[in-house]
Amino acid sequence: MNAEKLKEYIALFGGLLGAVLLFLQTLGFEFTWFTNSSIEAFTNALLAAVPFILIVYGVWKNTYVVTKKAKEQKRIIDEHEKNKEEE
Repeated sequence: MNAEKLKEYIALFGGLLGAVLLFLQTLGFEFTWFTNSSIEAFTNALLAAVPFILIVYGVWKNTYVVTKKAKEQKRIIDEHEKNKEEE
């Protein structure tokens, strides 16, 4: 999934919330916290938060100091580079 597809899904979610808002208003239900501006703010927050989360996940997965497996991989890489330099 690329960034553009993710933005489309977030926009779809915002549109669905807008449809729910209109449906509830048609039935006579009104919530002070559930308005067009709150839906727009929530959608904008998602648009900002999702890329941040993906970047943090990428950094986490590409760091060699987090898990035992990653530390072992880093040790093997360092040994391989050391052996390569000696040749």
